[in-house]
Amino acid sequence: MKFIHRLGFYLGGFSIGLIFLMFFLSGKKTSCAYGPNARVLKNITSKTLVINPNVKSDLSALSIDSLQVDMILKKGNVNFAKSDTSKEQCKRYTIEYDSLEILVENCILEANLLEVSKKQN
Repeated sequence: MKFIHRLGFYLGGFSIGLIFLMFFLSGKKTSCAYGPNARVLKNITSKTLVINPNVKSDLSALSIDSLQVDMILKKGNVNFAKSDTSKEQCKRYTIEYDSLEILVENCILEANLLEVSKKQN
């Protein structure tokens, strides 16, 4: 069999496989979270967020609402140098977004928002 025939059969089967994948995976909430930053943020956002009463006053002083906190948790960058990941159960992560910095304690069942502050340069 000539090379061009083998290539045609390969591309035909490959395209049919892609169509099947697009059909079966459409509408499903599939995502790829391979990096450490994406895995931590996905883990935190999958849990209920508990905001401490002390933090609520800081949020109002900085004029930040819960939607902005949710956006920070989805699009922020985890600063692993400032984070405490050595604990076994409740690890603390510092998440930075624009000029804000939040400290989140990621426990097994819930995530606790501990601090909100302006980023120190």
